[in-house]
Amino acid sequence: MLVGDDGVETLQKSRVIVFGIGGVGGFVVEALSRAGIGSLDIVDNDTVSASNINRQIYALDSTVGAYKVDVAAARIRDINPECTVMAHRCFFLPDTKDRFDFSRWDYVVDAVDTVAAKIEIIKRAKDAGTPVVSSMGTGNKLDASRFRIADIAETSVCPLARVVRQELKKRGIEKVPVLFSTEKPSVYEKPPASISFVPAAAGLLIAQKVVCDLLEKARSC
Repeated sequence: MLVGDDGVETLQKSRVIVFGIGGVGGFVVEALSRAGIGSLDIVDNDTVSASNINRQIYALDSTVGAYKVDVAAARIRDINPECTVMAHRCFFLPDTKDRFDFSRWDYVVDAVDTVAAKIEIIKRAKDAGTPVVSSMGTGNKLDASRFRIADIAETSVCPLARVVRQELKKRGIEKVPVLFSTEKPSVYEKPPASISFVPAAAGLLIAQKVVCDLLEKARSC
């Protein structure tokens, strides 16, 4: 067994929350559920649209119009019936942020789109002492091999990472692992253009970090 009996038990006992389950976040959730994470909270208020089908795992012709968290919750339970799933049909906003006690989770994943929400998620996770990883920009990219996970201070090229880095610095927040790409945008479309395999690769890398960090923490305890 790849992670051993102790590793399986660690993952089964772990509780992870994922904010944003679109192109990147959806694949984070997919990989975590298949890795055996025992409890998953998923947060999003979007419904599936036809324009999502090119890159989002929950987007199918049959799911257009459905809430993403509802589709995701059903899929997670089909993958792992023993996983406890909490679907939060809301965005992380000033009027909803107090619903979330960040000390309840073993890991926080930020895959939302807005800078303000990213900063607040990171801040609250840090304040609670809960590990967090944040996704930077994945749009207008074609080379999935250029993704890296590193401290926010080490990021380059990515415009979103630059803004987030500056905002975190203003608040004195350091040592935040983020996923970013070293690829310069192939186009500069707004809204950003996308393709199937790029956000998928980003999400799988984030899931890898979450699983490996949880296992490493358990081994060192």
